[in-house]
Amino acid sequence: MPDAGVTVRPAGREDRTGWETMWRAFCTHFGAELSPAVIDGLWQRIVAPDQPVNCLLAFDGAGRPVGLTHYVLHLHTWSLRTVCYLEDLFVDPEARGSGAAPAMIAALKSIGQTAGWRRIYWHTHDDNYRARSLYDRVARRTNHVRYDIDL
Repeated sequence: MPDAGVTVRPAGREDRTGWETMWRAFCTHFGAELSPAVIDGLWQRIVAPDQPVNCLLAFDGAGRPVGLTHYVLHLHTWSLRTVCYLEDLFVDPEARGSGAAPAMIAALKSIGQTAGWRRIYWHTHDDNYRARSLYDRVARRTNHVRYDIDL
């Protein structure tokens, strides 16, 4: 159950510093190094109203950002309803167990229900056991296997 001290809301222009702190921590966790141009470009997409990339931020009781969720809305060939790809979900290691992750997923689900989306979907690493224990409680695991072609 989410902690009463955790709040979740869409990222706004005033959240750049807190968002970037969370985003850099996420990238470090996965061993990724992104250029300042890519980081700035992602932020510009998040705050632009005409872009499909969005962000929810989780805050602790003191108003500090403790988590982020990036999601991308897109069209779908099997329905006329929008589909949501939850691309990134990260909670600061010190805030894990605070309820931030389930609160962000619940907030995203609420947004999708209100907007009439068809579904929310995401991928995770097979060995991401802690996250998968949450995902197994809040979603149905499918049998799809992902393939990539790097370009």
